[in-house]
Amino acid sequence: MANTDKAGVAAQTVPTSMGRLVELGSRFANSRGVYLGRRSTRLHVALYRRFGGRVGGHLPGWPNARILLLDHVGAKSGVRRTSPVMYYEDGDSIAVVASKAGQPTNPAWFHNLLAHPETTIQIGSQTRRVVAHMASGSERDVLWPICLSAYPGYEFFQRLAHPRIIPIVLLEPIVTT
Repeated sequence: MANTDKAGVAAQTVPTSMGRLVELGSRFANSRGVYLGRRSTRLHVALYRRFGGRVGGHLPGWPNARILLLDHVGAKSGVRRTSPVMYYEDGDSIAVVASKAGQPTNPAWFHNLLAHPETTIQIGSQTRRVVAHMASGSERDVLWPICLSAYPGYEFFQRLAHPRIIPIVLLEPIVTT
């Protein structure tokens, strides 16, 4: 999931100057209730797909904050959508954090995955079939510090989201026989 040392402790990600600038901009917007998710998603998805993840595949300035494209079907509408989300790999499993940049509600993709857990993700130019489930309390307790080590901004998002506990969703591969 994250870079670990010999003792298995997650290594802290050190942001570049660009990373600090991105985080400051995000904190400024989020603390004022400006959420750019919907406005920027279409462009992000288009660029990611066009360039196979070479553009839009990680958060600028945060080398361990990698981004995948998550397909999901609307829980009520049935409409298929795609959302770029940060992810963390642990073997074949992938964890995604439903932070919605610290907003008081969970992102739509979270609700959609609960209703329709079988889906696809794209990492770089590779597409995978997965099934989603919410991390249990103990799973979340293990995953949260690992996610923070890759992108410490989640701590700020959790403070903004209070009292909402930001959920973590695990995406497991669907094995075809």
